[in-house]
Amino acid sequence: MSSDPAKAELLRSLARLVRGLSSLFWGLPLALITYVQTAQTNWLDLLGSMAIFPSLLVTGLLMFGLLQLRHFQKQERIWIRALDSAQILIFINLGLVPFLYWWQKAPYVLLFRVAVGILAFCSIFFLYNLNYVLQRLTAMLPDEALRMETKLFTSFNRSLLLIIPVLVVLHVILTNVTTLPGIIIAFLNTIEPFGIWLLLFLVLMPLAMTMALIWKIKEVIFNSVFEGER
Repeated sequence: MSSDPAKAELLRSLARLVRGLSSLFWGLPLALITYVQTAQTNWLDLLGSMAIFPSLLVTGLLMFGLLQLRHFQKQERIWIRALDSAQILIFINLGLVPFLYWWQKAPYVLLFRVAVGILAFCSIFFLYNLNYVLQRLTAMLPDEALRMETKLFTSFNRSLLLIIPVLVVLHVILTNVTTLPGIIIAFLNTIEPFGIWLLLFLVLMPLAMTMALIWKIKEVIFNSVFEGER
């Protein structure tokens, strides 16, 4: 009799885990699309004062996903600490996403520019921490192959994501240095119009691999539940 409540509780936590992974899977690309479109286009002008809400909604979806994950293995301190770090970053994003729309309307305002810059860095480090969350999650699952695969790809993703802020900071430093060789100045002037798209290109690879890992982890959990029911 005692195993039945424990089994029911485990199934509930697994259901919330799958729900959280699904929210993260769909929330990540939606957040990227919404953030970029809000900052770069006028597509939300029809919403008027409500234009900030699409970004808030997709960020809230990511927050919801993390909250669902917390119901799984609550006693694991390393796992919970990893979730805490990711939640702090997404909570910061939740407060900063309205600045995307305001910056699009008034890009010359320093406060808006700084807020959008912080949002970009927090988003990158959120994805960095999310990869660590996935690594800790698979460490608690019985699938050894999945554990090794996740460790490999999350390590690669995190290394790549660390390079992005370094490149951005290097670019900012170089653009503010007055005495540079002509070839470097020409190179910086060439890439300047494509800066945001180059940054997106660098983000897309770890984002896509993170989504693939989330989907695979969810499938493994589904399969383990169904096999356990046989």
